[in-house]
Amino acid sequence: MRWNMRLVAAQRGIWKASELQQVFAEHGLVISAGKMSGLWSGQPVTIKLADLDVICVALDCQVGDLLIAEPDTVSRSTPDAAKPAADATAPVPITRVVPRRRDGRSLPPR
Repeated sequence: MRWNMRLVAAQRGIWKASELQQVFAEHGLVISAGKMSGLWSGQPVTIKLADLDVICVALDCQVGDLLIAEPDTVSRSTPDAAKPAADATAPVPITRVVPRRRDGRSLPPR
């Protein structure tokens, strides 16, 4: 996903983060300078859905205007048809679980 709030704000004639911060405050969303910087200059790490609602109302836009999907950046797995079929009659190897102490010390010999 790509965060597109700065372009949406520019389309509304808002060119500074402080101006947008004031518009948000008028709609009841008080944002700290640090969080506003993240929203304005890059991609936010997290955003509350309630805050996203206020941002959409303040900018008179839809969520799809703010978040642009980038499906080409996601690696896709190969289709199941391309994977070799597992032999149903092949025995399943049994692995032995070796207990270990949590403090990193070895267990006494058996």
